[in-house]
Amino acid sequence: MATDMLPDQPRDEQLEITSPEQFKALGHPFRHRLLFALGQWPATISQLAASLGAAKGTVAHHLGVLRDAGMVRVVHTRPVRGGTEQYYQRVARRLLVSPGHPGATGAMLGAVAEEITAADDEPLLLLRHLRLSAAQAERLRAALLDLVEDTEDAGADEPRHGVLVSLYRQGARPSTDPAAVPSS
Repeated sequence: MATDMLPDQPRDEQLEITSPEQFKALGHPFRHRLLFALGQWPATISQLAASLGAAKGTVAHHLGVLRDAGMVRVVHTRPVRGGTEQYYQRVARRLLVSPGHPGATGAMLGAVAEEITAADDEPLLLLRHLRLSAAQAERLRAALLDLVEDTEDAGADEPRHGVLVSLYRQGARPSTDPAAVPSS
């Protein structure tokens, strides 16, 4: 998407998702796809519809929900035949969902699944469980964060790649020991 006609719009570094409207906005995978698409450059409803393979009405509806939740904003307008074209942009470079909100996590993973399904090539998707000490887990977390944060964007002429990084401690699993199962 060409952006040379757009003014430089400063964005916050981070937006912490805290309000019910924001969590509701994250409740639909398509809204995550819109947020991903608006992560780099502003775009119009028509541009988003074309790049995401969706109807303009669908894009407009979901952008309205995100706008009402304070997650996207109009950063530029320009007159076009009989109307005004609006360019939307995410309000922050990074959106942070506080821990303990599984609905938002599920919606985000659903959006990532849609993106992976539509990928042009064979995506790398790996799940591995490791037994780590607290110190090892913290080192791995820091290394993953550094790797993603320090990777430079190659510019508008290069294809976009999605990067999903997660490190989590698994919760307690139910015991499979028959002696631990209460009898009726």
